[in-house]
Amino acid sequence: MRPELISILALVACFAVATTMSVNMGVLAFAAAFLVGTLAGGLSDDEIFAGFPGDIFVVLVGVTYLFAIARANGTTDWLVSWAVRLVGGRIAVLPWVMFGIGALLTAIGAVSPAACAIVAPVALNLAARHGISPLLMGAMVVHGTQAGGFSPISVYGVIVNGVVASNHLPGSPLVLFAGSFAVNLVIAGVVFAALGGLRLVRAGTPDGRGAPAGQEALEGRGAPEGPGAATAPVVGEGLRLNRDRLCTLLGLAGLVAATLGLGLDVGLVAMTVAVLLTLLSPKAAAGAASEVTWPTVLLICGVLTYVGVLREIGTIDYVGHAVAGVGVPLLAALLLCYIGGLVSAFASSVGLMGALIPLAVPFLNAGSVGAVGMVTALAVAATVVDVSPFSTNGAIVLANARGVDREVFFRRLLGYGAVVTAAAPLAVWAVFVVPNLG
Repeated sequence: MRPELISILALVACFAVATTMSVNMGVLAFAAAFLVGTLAGGLSDDEIFAGFPGDIFVVLVGVTYLFAIARANGTTDWLVSWAVRLVGGRIAVLPWVMFGIGALLTAIGAVSPAACAIVAPVALNLAARHGISPLLMGAMVVHGTQAGGFSPISVYGVIVNGVVASNHLPGSPLVLFAGSFAVNLVIAGVVFAALGGLRLVRAGTPDGRGAPAGQEALEGRGAPEGPGAATAPVVGEGLRLNRDRLCTLLGLAGLVAATLGLGLDVGLVAMTVAVLLTLLSPKAAAGAASEVTWPTVLLICGVLTYVGVLREIGTIDYVGHAVAGVGVPLLAALLLCYIGGLVSAFASSVGLMGALIPLAVPFLNAGSVGAVGMVTALAVAATVVDVSPFSTNGAIVLANARGVDREVFFRRLLGYGAVVTAAAPLAVWAVFVVPNLG
């Protein structure tokens, strides 16, 4: 049997075992990477370890460690208080605020995982405090960061437009940006309505006349009932700015400036800021390491290491070229959109976009499918699925969820990611490719 087929069967087996038994899929994936890579692919140990996502490991550990310190010294509670006051206690607005902040950060140049790492910890802390579904809040953050992700000055936008130009294909940066923003905005609206957002709107004014939900809690007069109600007073003596909280806020501002302005790695910067805060106040940081979600780190790193093995033995290229060789261009376009979605749910969207678009060049040059629409569909299909817990953004959401059973939340996030992966490629194909047949 071909090594590419063996690797696909091994991946299916890992999913089957992980979903039917209490075994961390990361452990299974590490074992599969070793067995498939060595026995079927003839890879050396170094070639197998080359797929280990060191950058994602540092992002997950660094960001969760930093925000564990921020929680311990009360900084996240202070940010929650400020955010709720900013929206006047209207809890239903908070998910949209997080969506907007994420979109703005990526539109002005932030890499999507970096923006998600900045916004998600605060957003999910808000969700835990105010009875908002963590799946709703996490999805709004991820789709927000993807909505702005293809602006002409963003990393994703520059990559895709560059690949299009280097392959001498017609392109439209404006269509790419607007298409991605519109798709993610529509999905966010559906998610908001389906996951309790409308209940938050109805609960926003408890008696239909008085202060918005959460306003009484903000003023220390007790919390109203309902799904949008605050769970505890968030303003008081304990939430005034002190030295540790001020330094933490300056550290978070430095994180934003260093990652967005200087292009530095978000994980390394977060780790450095965490070390400085630890030296400043060792007691507040004493338990931070235990709050790093190590099972999640193991899960993500194991799966992505196996994806690296798939790439090394040629499985991804094998599948991509097989689809590109389909005789019906419209069907080939749909299959490529699905490959983009499926693979990106487990791997780097940036790297995948650089590989997918060239695969579509042969039939795009034939003129059977409009290049602008096809490129837009591929780009959106390969990024909108980043809500998967195996992608960097989804992993950040999973690692920062508060007040939930993490295994249950993982399954819910995986289920939501599966729905998006199944529906989004078909939708973007129908919207961007079908109307633009040559």
